[in-house]
Amino acid sequence: MRSHFPVPLLVAAAALVVLPFALDLVGLPLRTSIDVVVFAIACLGLNVLVGNTGLVSFGHGAWWGLAAYAAALSQKYWFPNQVLLPLLFAILFAIVASALAGALILRRRGVYFSLLTLALTALLFAIGYRWTDLTGGESGLGGITRATVLGVDLERDAAYYVLVAAIGFVVTFLLWRFHASPVGTVLVAIRENEQRARFVGYPTNRYKLIGFVVSATLVGLAGALSVFNHRFASADPLSVAFSGELIAMVVIGGMRSFLGPALGAVFYILFREFLSIWTSAWLFYFGILFVVFIMFSPTGLVGVAQRVLAPLRKKTTEDAAMAARKVSDEPLPDFLRPKTHIEGPLLVAKGIKKSFGGIAAVQGVDIAVRDRSLHALIGPNGAGKTTAFNLISGMFSPDEGTVTLAGKPIQGLSPERITEAGLGRSFQITNLFPALTVEENLRLAVQASHAERFGLWADARSIEEINREVAALLRYLGLAGIERAEAGSLSYGGQRLLDMGVSVATKPRILLLDEPLAGLSVAERQRIGDLIKRLSADLPVLLVEHDIDRVFQIADAVTCMNEGRVLIDGTVEDARSSPQVQAVYIGSGVAAVASKPREAIAIGETVLAVKDVNTFYGKSHILSDVSFDLGRHEILALLGRNGAGKSTLLKSIVGIAPAASGSIKLAGTELVGLTSAQIARQGIGFVPQGRGLFAGMTVAENLELGKLRRRTGNGIHWETDKIIEYFPRIGERLKSPADYLSGGEQQMVAVARALSGDVRVLLLDEPFEGLAPAVVESLFESFDKLRREVSIIIVDHNLDLALALSDNTVALERGRVMHRGPSRDLREDLELRRKVLWL
Repeated sequence: MRSHFPVPLLVAAAALVVLPFALDLVGLPLRTSIDVVVFAIACLGLNVLVGNTGLVSFGHGAWWGLAAYAAALSQKYWFPNQVLLPLLFAILFAIVASALAGALILRRRGVYFSLLTLALTALLFAIGYRWTDLTGGESGLGGITRATVLGVDLERDAAYYVLVAAIGFVVTFLLWRFHASPVGTVLVAIRENEQRARFVGYPTNRYKLIGFVVSATLVGLAGALSVFNHRFASADPLSVAFSGELIAMVVIGGMRSFLGPALGAVFYILFREFLSIWTSAWLFYFGILFVVFIMFSPTGLVGVAQRVLAPLRKKTTEDAAMAARKVSDEPLPDFLRPKTHIEGPLLVAKGIKKSFGGIAAVQGVDIAVRDRSLHALIGPNGAGKTTAFNLISGMFSPDEGTVTLAGKPIQGLSPERITEAGLGRSFQITNLFPALTVEENLRLAVQASHAERFGLWADARSIEEINREVAALLRYLGLAGIERAEAGSLSYGGQRLLDMGVSVATKPRILLLDEPLAGLSVAERQRIGDLIKRLSADLPVLLVEHDIDRVFQIADAVTCMNEGRVLIDGTVEDARSSPQVQAVYIGSGVAAVASKPREAIAIGETVLAVKDVNTFYGKSHILSDVSFDLGRHEILALLGRNGAGKSTLLKSIVGIAPAASGSIKLAGTELVGLTSAQIARQGIGFVPQGRGLFAGMTVAENLELGKLRRRTGNGIHWETDKIIEYFPRIGERLKSPADYLSGGEQQMVAVARALSGDVRVLLLDEPFEGLAPAVVESLFESFDKLRREVSIIIVDHNLDLALALSDNTVALERGRVMHRGPSRDLREDLELRRKVLWL
């Protein structure tokens, strides 16, 4: 819970008291102090939209100008010699006008939303400037009076400052409560990942409208207060330039801090007042300063202050986030157990079809998932599994067919409506709120089904029912101990576990899990597989997973797809014994591939030398004094549990996560201190986890981008024809958009792009993840051939494949090298493997 006396409120109160005296000391009149408070109110209001919700409005000056006219005109015609009634009228007008405009403008997202706000203010400026009879046109409206309120003469600037300061403090207090409320937390979730917010059950358009109206109303309030300060209303605040100044104040102050925008307003007023004495072009210099802040301090003045004060603060370092996790075997919490069960199918998809352009991804698929069962959906990459998954869960609407949940049709409903109906899902590519903590991710999912989810006043963290449920979920999922870790800082396996947890936290009637075991270590696969199996005894699960051995161990029923159609639907034994499934999906099997003898051709010459490397993510010490050598034509397996630092080590080599200390030499050239682009040109090819292809571009275009500025002579030269020799399938797909390919084809393209140009060392991060067994076999053989051309470091959780493919192994635990030696020893000695790899 938050403190009863939050520090930002105390700071705001003190600043409001000191401000007029401080400005008087530098020769500025009291009216300037009023301007500072008024602009601070406007910037705090704008920050609700820009900083908290992530919606950039280029036309928020419109609400300042409209409310200013509303206050001026209402005093002139309806409330002569009044102040409070015109103020109240202006606020009400801003609420109604912004609600109507927001309902229209918020239908568009991203740049289109920003352009619509720009068009709105440009339109209103033209009207305000030309409608002379109503607005006074270019001459504006004068004659505004402050009058007397409750015996206080507001014509005196001192009295009016007290009123404005009191309103400013009330606004600050209300915003403090608003940001801590359930609605405030959802706005931050929308900023981080609107799609995920919808899939945990939030109707995001309604929340964005609330944020838009609150933001516009506060800016409008500032405009009305400004009218009475200057006793004048004009069309100038309706101009695009004025809206730009408001955004500049927010950015310069610090748009993701609570009081940062108010600090930006103070800076702007002082800059304007003092620089305008010397030059009429002060706004030009302010624009230059704005660019400087964007380039060198995106967190604004608040960020500058934090960096200045950093040396005075106690420095602490922590282990990688996953190292603090406490695993338990608690049963499914009671609040997640369905109240009733039904006999027979709970979720039924019948005849669903979906095409993307000329590609028929799903062609008349039927799937029926029984209550209290685990139903696996398998098939080769490109079979249409994830598309069928997306049709059922509401990501896409089917072209034909029906989807029912407990007898009620859900096809075509929005994601939030489908989640509300009782369907929770995880994603093939982890889909979290990355800048929020583990606990905040789960809290948002739990809160989505709570009666207080639209609360505007109560502190979201003070709702005891939600607190209890989140704590129970953390223990059940084995995420206790890392509640405060940012979701984006977790290892990939940790993110997958949290993604599944967020889906479970929505309290679904049925759970859809898309490759929940991908990226997990062997031991973690066993634990999570067992957890999913236990979960399915209460909560039915539809599972897409390529770990075929695990699927056959835990599934009750299996549907196998191929080329958009159902190949077989039946029991595990039906799928296991089917020659069709064997031919298109399973191949010869991982064990058979791993058991084939491999020719080791590594020679003693060192091509990559890593020595005493230390890498940090913030305060987390991820890699500690890591050292190893990679020889020419050698394949090195980099193994370890989730969160051990394997992916970070690859990123340190390639410069994405720069090493804080130590040495990384490639063919004698020091890489530490070079940029990622410079390192790539030295002959490093990197295939990231998740592939990271350029969507919307063809395969050929992806390969061409891989070649740009990498023809340096630093390594083996790879042209497209040579790449196709290793990956013939790519030759058939050169003109196809990369994002239309199957997972296996995308992985081949990712490797090919990394090889394009001149390469000495190839870094592979989980290259077999999420691929069908038959595709894994094909890639394995290609990597085995590649050792004749380049040296390779491979990170993969499939130990049998990694050990069979590699010459030597480096094992990490908590960012430290715990074992170095020949992979053969780990392949042949199971006791050693258990000791080294914690199995």
